[in-house]
Amino acid sequence: MDILLKYFPHLTEEQRGQFAALYDLYIDWNAKINVISRKDIGNLYEHHVLHSLGIAKVIRFRPGTAVMDLGTGGGFPGIPLAILFPESTFHLIDGTGKKIRVATEVAAAIGLKNVTFRHARAEEEKRMFDFVVSRAVMPLADLLNIIRKNISPVQKNALPNGLICLKGGEPEKETAPVKNKTIIHHLNEDFKEEYFETKKVVYVTVSPH
Repeated sequence: MDILLKYFPHLTEEQRGQFAALYDLYIDWNAKINVISRKDIGNLYEHHVLHSLGIAKVIRFRPGTAVMDLGTGGGFPGIPLAILFPESTFHLIDGTGKKIRVATEVAAAIGLKNVTFRHARAEEEKRMFDFVVSRAVMPLADLLNIIRKNISPVQKNALPNGLICLKGGEPEKETAPVKNKTIIHHLNEDFKEEYFETKKVVYVTVSPH
């Protein structure tokens, strides 16, 4: 938890409480339904929560922004972002029912009011959002094809609506076809832990059809 305060010192008391509660909740749920590798659960704040909040280093969602988290698994990056941006709404979807159940229960336990959940494949979700966020669930080109239908034409934020992905390694190959619409942000500029050496946030502007 200290690592969050190191990089996000201005959290409210309520946000601090919500973030602090995540550890026991995920330990408990992970014992029943494996959403985080057992070896990695001890690194929950660094590898999962702070990593999710890396998106906030690229954009601060304005109040009223609607965000879909595609392939949320146990709730990443959607739940940490929903805590950080209480005046935006987050719709978390995943194709695995058990994982969505964990995310739903965790959000309910910490009193998150700005999240909704759906057990579905991305292709089935027809609603529109300002942004789609995702934690490296599939190659970028495939993701862009699926989510283009979900991007609203109405702009509310400093960055145009689009896709924001958390990626490791070298995303340059994947982004080459949309290079002129892409920003690659290196998280090691913000977070000094070794884990973030190779971690990036990839933002792609998506023009609606």
